[in-house]
Amino acid sequence: AGLPTTYGFAAYRDNIATTDAVLVQRLQAAGAVVFGKTNVPASLADWQSFNPVYGTTNNPWDLARIPGGSSGGSAAALAAGMSALELGSDIGASIRNPAHYCGVWGHKPTWGVVPQAGHQLPGLEDADLVDIGAVGPMARSAADLALAMDVLASPVSTMTPLGRVPAQWRDDGRSPRQLRVAMVFDDAQAEVDHAIQDKLRLLADVLRRAGVAVTEDARPVDSEETHRVYVRMVRAATGSLSDDASYADYLRHAAAVPPDADDFPARHWRGMTTDHRGWIQAHQTRARLGRQWAAFFEQHDLLICPIATSAAFAHNQTGWRWERMIPVNGGLQPTTASLFWAGYTNLCGLPGTCFPLGLTAAGLPVGAQICGPLYSDPVTIRFARWLEQEFCGFTAPPMAWAG
Repeated sequence: AGLPTTYGFAAYRDNIATTDAVLVQRLQAAGAVVFGKTNVPASLADWQSFNPVYGTTNNPWDLARIPGGSSGGSAAALAAGMSALELGSDIGASIRNPAHYCGVWGHKPTWGVVPQAGHQLPGLEDADLVDIGAVGPMARSAADLALAMDVLASPVSTMTPLGRVPAQWRDDGRSPRQLRVAMVFDDAQAEVDHAIQDKLRLLADVLRRAGVAVTEDARPVDSEETHRVYVRMVRAATGSLSDDASYADYLRHAAAVPPDADDFPARHWRGMTTDHRGWIQAHQTRARLGRQWAAFFEQHDLLICPIATSAAFAHNQTGWRWERMIPVNGGLQPTTASLFWAGYTNLCGLPGTCFPLGLTAAGLPVGAQICGPLYSDPVTIRFARWLEQEFCGFTAPPMAWAG
């Protein structure tokens, strides 16, 4: 309460919250000192963090580069030593990709276990209706993620069509060395830079030497189908919250898409204008993919995979997101390609814990995500805590605040 909630929109520059969000209430009740808010892209809809209200947030590792988004201000503040704990939201890796780009930890919870009430602009009565996004913690250690989740998800409950109901974590208490880990390094839908793949392969070697059972490149679901349905559903969610004028503009763009087009812009505009029949059809596919993920996690306990296709890239605020190109393995790739890794597990609401992999040869941090079955959040975070000790801890950027 008392702080602005703008989503980066100039029209909401003077929108001051009159009550605390549920998660702020829980943090303050636990003794947290809440002293400010961090920057986001307009509408929380970019992997960069810039808007007409507060300007551009830079990456503390290199001010010419992005910190990620939408929770880019959160990751930058953590990496720079300005705060110890942050909250972010994640519908398209908005917790995970800033953590990856800035070298910190983040946790995208199982959908529905962390209440979103209060994470909204005026006019939206129920933030939990967006059933593909989640809110979770970001920190400089996995231990702090665990502490934060104890506060944010207590009592443990989950969202259903009939409201919140009690839930139970899926955790049998096994140690990290006893878990079966599947690893995916790359995918044709979103080619990953070798700087990240090499770190992941090094991690695979470390895990095997520690006695962990590691399987490489097991594919739980069809990548192309998953990505296509994810883009449709995530854009349906964001498009449904638009004002009438914006939605009319989306309809004009969608009408101009050739019937046989299946590139990212076509998927984007069709998704933004998906009707209820289309959403139900996409949801049926999501339900089938969810069953496939459940079967996969009968054979493997965790999946470790990339979060993005590259390290933090240079600021680029011109044109549509798919028109902005970044270097990957000697070629150029649309920034939107990385959304594949955002939706790979997020489409079905699975938890994902982001952890650092270390620095590239260019001195930039990169990370990966530990994913598990629904309600296995304590397991993915505990594995990240173990990796923090066995593989890679937090490294502060050279320009971090030391006060």
